[in-house]
Amino acid sequence: MTPGQARLTIVAAVLGSITVFVDATVVNVALPAISGDLGGGLAGQQWLSGAYLLTLGALLLVGGSLGDRYGRRAMFAAGLLAFGATSVLCAIAPTVETLVAARALQGAAGALLVPNTLGLIVARFPPDARGAAIGSWTAWSGIAMIVGPLVGGVLVDAVSWRWIFAINVVPVVAALAVVARLDPEPGAGGAGRVDLAGALLGTLGLAGPVFALIEQPSRGWGDPLILATLLGGLALLAAFAAVERRAREPMLPLGLFRERNFAVGNAATLAVYGGLGAVPFFLVLYLQQVAGYDALEAGLASMPVTLLMLALSRRFGALADRVGPRAFMGAGPVVAGAGIALFARIDAEGRYLADVLPAVLLFGLGLSLTVAPLTAAVLGGVEERHAGMASAINNAVARIGSLLAVAAIGALVAARLGGGDPSFATAGVAGATAAFHLAMLVTAGLVALGGLLSAAGIENPRRDVPCAEHAPGATVGPTVAREAG
Repeated sequence: MTPGQARLTIVAAVLGSITVFVDATVVNVALPAISGDLGGGLAGQQWLSGAYLLTLGALLLVGGSLGDRYGRRAMFAAGLLAFGATSVLCAIAPTVETLVAARALQGAAGALLVPNTLGLIVARFPPDARGAAIGSWTAWSGIAMIVGPLVGGVLVDAVSWRWIFAINVVPVVAALAVVARLDPEPGAGGAGRVDLAGALLGTLGLAGPVFALIEQPSRGWGDPLILATLLGGLALLAAFAAVERRAREPMLPLGLFRERNFAVGNAATLAVYGGLGAVPFFLVLYLQQVAGYDALEAGLASMPVTLLMLALSRRFGALADRVGPRAFMGAGPVVAGAGIALFARIDAEGRYLADVLPAVLLFGLGLSLTVAPLTAAVLGGVEERHAGMASAINNAVARIGSLLAVAAIGALVAARLGGGDPSFATAGVAGATAAFHLAMLVTAGLVALGGLLSAAGIENPRRDVPCAEHAPGATVGPTVAREAG
C-alpha cells in the first residue's frame, strides 16, 4: 500500500469513528431539551439511549461478519450512508416515538460502521505497520470524546437539540469522499455465512427485558404486556444460546466462554461498562434538571474522566505489563465505584469544585486503572487466532452492559420518583435528589462488583498481550482490537 493510501485509510477510519463517537457523547447532554420539546419523561429519555444501544450492541457482531463477507470498504461505506440517513431522520423526528425508532435504526447503522472502522485498518495494513496505524486511529478519534460534549452543549444551548443529529452529515460526507479514493482491498469478501437467525433472536431477546424494565414503572409488574415481554425475551435469549451452540458459523462462539479469563473478563466488562453508561446518563440529567446547569456546563462536567483516561491509561497499561492485569482489574473498579459513590454527596446546588469534580476525578482514575488491563486480559485469555472475535464480543458486551444498567437502574429511579410518567424535572428537588443518590449508590456497587469478580477470577494471561497497547483513546466505548495476523 502506498503512503497516500495509508493516509487516506486512517483519515477515513478517524472520520467514521468521530461520526459515531461524537453522537454517543452528545445525546445525553441533549436529553432534557428533547424531553422538554417532545415529552416522554424518564422512560422516553431511557428509550432514546436504550434503543440506540440495543441495536448497536446486538448487531455489532453481524456488522463485523458482513465486513468479512462483502469487504470492509464496502460495508464501511454502507454504514456511513446508513448512519447519515438515520441521523437526518433523528433530526426531523416530530414525536418522541419516531425519534426512538430513528435512534434504533441509527444504532443498527452504527453496528455496521463501528467494527468496519477498525476493520478497514486491519484489512489494509500489513501486520508490522498495523499497531502504529491503530495507535494513530486511537489518538485522533479520542478527540471526539473531548469535543463531543462541547459541540453538543453549544448546539443545544445556542440552536436546537436537532442539530446534534444533523451535524453528523458533515463527517459522513467527508468520510465518503475519502472512501471513494481508496483502492479496493486485496482479497475483499469471503464465503462465510452471516448468522441472521442469531442476530434476530439476540436482538429481540434483549429487547424484551429492556422494554419491561423501562415501561414497568408506569404499567406495573402485573401488566400482561410487561410479563409477556420479560418472559418472552428471556425465552428468546435461551433460544439464542441454543441456536449459537449448534450453528456452523455462529455469531457468538460460546466455546470461547470456556476460557476462564475470557468469561470472567466479560462479566467484569458487563459491570464496569454498565456503570460507564449509567453515570453520565443520570448525572447529566440531574445536573440540568435539578442543579440548574445548562447543556454545555453539564456536558463539560465529566470531561476530566476522558482527559484522565487519555493521559493515564497507557501508563497504567505499561505497569500492568510488568505485574499482570489482575491487580489492576481488581483495584480499578473498586476505586471507580468509590468515585461514583461520591456523586451521592451532590445536592440540589450541584457545586462543581466541591462535590462534582472530586467524584469525577476518582471515577476517572479508577477507569484509567481498569480499561487497558481489562482488554488485554480478555484477549490474552483466548488463542491468538480468536483475538479479533474476542475483541468484537467484548465490544458488544460493553454496549449491552450500558444498555441493561440504564434500563435496570432507571427502573429503580422511576420507582423512587413515583408518578405515572416520572422525571427529575417533575419530581421535586427532594425526591429527585434522593432518586439520583440511589442511582449513584447502586451503580457504585455494580462497578465495584466488577473489581471483586476480577480479583477472584482473573489469572494473569498465559499469552502475552501488552496492556499498554489497549489504552482507550476513543474507546471508552469500543475496545481496540488486537487483530491476529
